Amino acid sequence: MPAERMPMRKIRDVLRMRHANGLSQRAIAQSLGVSKGSVDNYLRRAQVAGLGWPLPEELSDQALYDKLFPPARVPEAGRRPEPDWAAVYQELRKPGVTLRLLWEEYRANHPDGYGQSRFYALYRAWAGRLAPRMRQTHLAGERMFVDFAGQTVPVVNPHTGEIHQAQVFVAVLGASSYTYAQATWTQQLPDWCAAHVRAFAFFGGVANLLVSDNLKAGIAKACFYEARPNSTYAELANHYGTVIQPARPRRPRDKAKASYCTSFG
Repeated sequence: MPAERMPMRKIRDVLRMRHANGLSQRAIAQSLGVSKGSVDNYLRRAQVAGLGWPLPEELSDQALYDKLFPPARVPEAGRRPEPDWAAVYQELRKPGVTLRLLWEEYRANHPDGYGQSRFYALYRAWAGRLAPRMRQTHLAGERMFVDFAGQTVPVVNPHTGEIHQAQVFVAVLGASSYTYAQATWTQQLPDWCAAHVRAFAFFGGVANLLVSDNLKAGIAKACFYEARPNSTYAELANHYGTVIQPARPRRPRDKAKASYCTSFG
């Protein structure tokens, strides 16, 4: 899980370039000759430690290291071993990694550790302190979030034994988080639209807004300000009396409900 180890001087340079110069993580990585993942890792650790820029003059390299890499907590009698939440956060950003998978790894290493629901709750509480965000309140029937999960599921042909990888379509109601999921062979337009129709039948109705990811099957033009759905997807929405609201590019919180269900596995 840990990223590459950098000298303390470079870690100070990372903080200075980010907070004093306002450089992007990619620009910092290129300037220092390190990976972007390492830059992100140290910035996150500094944020958790409450460090910004400038650093206190009296902060030695050893003291800085101790703040960024605090010693693992030794569980008191009756207490559970504490996960490394910063490492969990980093792992969740990798394709196919879910919180359930990380919990299973944690329990394999710590059989006396937290149960699944408690692990989820503690991670949400930890992640909620990383960056302030506006809480979204959804009215009943207002929004349905739709997306394809990042991971696929294997489907075995019982006659030939051949394995096909199926896509997973997910639809989530905003107010209740009531979820519909189904496997499709592709992420192409016919499967995308057919999955919507089955979701409407499953929920027994249609939300006022369809919040969709910017995948090619549904969105003809992805734009930060005004994305445009393709004609077939738009006709489907018009037929069912709903409106498509594409998520902004690189704004996963716009479709957080669908992303939440796929990342938690």
